Amino acid sequence: MNETTPPASHRLRGAGIFDLTGKVAVVTGGSRGIGRAIAQGFAEAGAAVVIASRKAAACEQAAEEIRSATGVSTAAVACHVGRWADCDALVERVIAEFGHCDILVNNAGMSPRYPSLTEVSEEYYDKVSSVNLKGPFRLGALFGDHMARNGGGSIINVSTIGSLRPGADELVYACAKAGLNALTIGLAEAYGPTVRVNAILPGGVATDIAANWPPGVMEQAIDGTPLQRIGRPEDFIGAATWLAGDAAAFVTGELIRVDGGRYRQTS
Repeated sequence: MNETTPPASHRLRGAGIFDLTGKVAVVTGGSRGIGRAIAQGFAEAGAAVVIASRKAAACEQAAEEIRSATGVSTAAVACHVGRWADCDALVERVIAEFGHCDILVNNAGMSPRYPSLTEVSEEYYDKVSSVNLKGPFRLGALFGDHMARNGGGSIINVSTIGSLRPGADELVYACAKAGLNALTIGLAEAYGPTVRVNAILPGGVATDIAANWPPGVMEQAIDGTPLQRIGRPEDFIGAATWLAGDAAAFVTGELIRVDGGRYRQTS
């Protein structure tokens, strides 16, 4: 063998390092936006995909589109992640139908605008916190325990760059996502060494939510970003697929900024 030719095992590993064939992935908030793009990417990499979100019809549509495009097995489950009973039912459904879960993407989130901090109601605070943190905590605990007892897996939490530099206009959301960052690091310890837990921190992203941003917010999101644009849902497929499989086998407890370089820093 030529000295510059890698061993066959290394070549094979390199060729299939992003292959998710045989894996089962659950994506919350998977019917639209970043979650929808990640679910599509996982399916194209060979994984069976479970789409979970509050609206059953939207889940069914996304699952059918992905199934038709890729030929992989898909399922749709209506789930309000802010309710523990719904989280428990999602876990039970996935295990009953697929037998196991290898990848969990906690992507479901919400950040409705409020007029001022003093006008934030207790109901608003509890609703935003439950979807962005309470649900991921419950699903991370249940799926993490399942993965740890069944050969391992990967949990990917979708946070926000605002959790590191929160603004006054999204403070409740940022606080919940900062908790999600802490959950990421804690779960990495709780379920290691076989379960890896990481977070993706998006910057501004062109989703249907962005379409309702107040005037000037889009320009602010682009200003100072080296790549001179905001993100698109498909920009997160690569990072998520990397974290989901063997390519990131030695990566856990990490908060990975995917923001076009807007919040670049040395630590």
